[in-house]
Amino acid sequence: MSDITVDKVIEKLPHRFQADAAQDLETVFQFMLDDSTDFYIEIGDGQCRTEKGEHPDPNVTLITDADTFIRVVNGEQDGMGAFLKGQLRAEGNVMLATKLGKLFRR
Repeated sequence: MSDITVDKVIEKLPHRFQADAAQDLETVFQFMLDDSTDFYIEIGDGQCRTEKGEHPDPNVTLITDADTFIRVVNGEQDGMGAFLKGQLRAEGNVMLATKLGKLFRR
């Protein structure tokens, strides 16, 4: 496995954020990782920030394990494919989850 960790991904996401893809988007993506740190991504006013822990009112919650999360972030696995295989669950505004990949550079 690579040396990429969930913590490194959380740290790098704001730098990979593409503000032009998030016009008028005000949302919170919560990630619940079975075997790692839970965190959320808050997007608003063309800004992106990540925080460890749980947000009190996320728009969508994505539930998976650390390996699946890292494979999807790296582009090694398609998010929809992970969802269809049952490796990723989404609760809340599931349509928001489909936009996630366009908001960040690989």
